[in-house]
Amino acid sequence: MSTPRPHAPLAPLAGKVIAVAGASGPAGQATLRRLAADGATVIGADIDQRRLDTVLAAVRTAVPDARISGQVIDLLDPQEVHDWADHLEAEHGHVDGLLHLVGGWRGSKTFFDSRIDDWDFLHDTVVRTLQHTSLAFQPALRRSTAGRYAMVSAAAAHKPTAGGAAYAAAKAATEAWTLAMADSFRKETTAPDGLPTAAAVILVIKALVSPEMRAEKPDAKFPGFTDTADLATTLASLWDRPAAELNGQHLWLTAR
Repeated sequence: MSTPRPHAPLAPLAGKVIAVAGASGPAGQATLRRLAADGATVIGADIDQRRLDTVLAAVRTAVPDARISGQVIDLLDPQEVHDWADHLEAEHGHVDGLLHLVGGWRGSKTFFDSRIDDWDFLHDTVVRTLQHTSLAFQPALRRSTAGRYAMVSAAAAHKPTAGGAAYAAAKAATEAWTLAMADSFRKETTAPDGLPTAAAVILVIKALVSPEMRAEKPDAKFPGFTDTADLATTLASLWDRPAAELNGQHLWLTAR
C-alpha cells in the first residue's frame, strides 16, 4: 500500500494580482522574483522595452512556473497609467496591489549648492510618477478584498541633510501623498466589520544594496543599507497582515 503524498503548501500569494512600477530597477527585479515565487500574478511596468524583457526573462529562469508579464508604461503620462490600471482590472477581474518602486537621487555638497533643476528632476521621477500610479490604481485597490499600495521612502525625509534638500523634500512629498491615500482607504473601503480592506504603506530605508553592488565592492559594509531581497520580502508580506493594521503605517527597514 502506497503512502499518500503530502499536498504541496499553497503559495502565499496565489490568486493575488500585483502590479510593480519600476520593474527593471534593482528593487523591482528582486520584488518581481519574490512575488512570482510566492505564486502571485505579477505585471511589471517599465518605460524601456529591452530592460523589461531582460528582467522578465531572468524571473522566468529563476521561477519556471512564474505567472508574470510586462507592460511598457510612461508613468509621467497620467492617461497611460489610468488605462493600464483599468486594463489590468478588466483582464484579471481584480487588482490587489501596486508597488511603486520608482526612484532617483540628486544632491549637492552644501545647501547653497542645491540646484532647482535637481528638484525638477526629482519632482517628475519621484513625486509625479507616484501621484499618477496612486490616482490610477486607488479605485481598483479599493474594490479589492485585499488591496495594497506601497512606496519606498527614505530616512532622509525625516532628517534632511544640507546637501539633500531636493531629495528629502521629494520623499517627504510622496509620503504625505501616500498618507492621504491611506486616509481615503480608511474612509472609503470598509468590510462589514467597519475595517478597511485596502492599505497604503510607506517603507523607509536609508539606501538599497543589491547583490551586484556587494559583488563590485566585496569589502564594503554598506551600514544601514537594506538588501533588495529583504525589501522584496517585506513587500510580499504585506498581504499577511490585516489592512487596518498596515494602513498609513511607516515600516522602517533601517534605524530611525
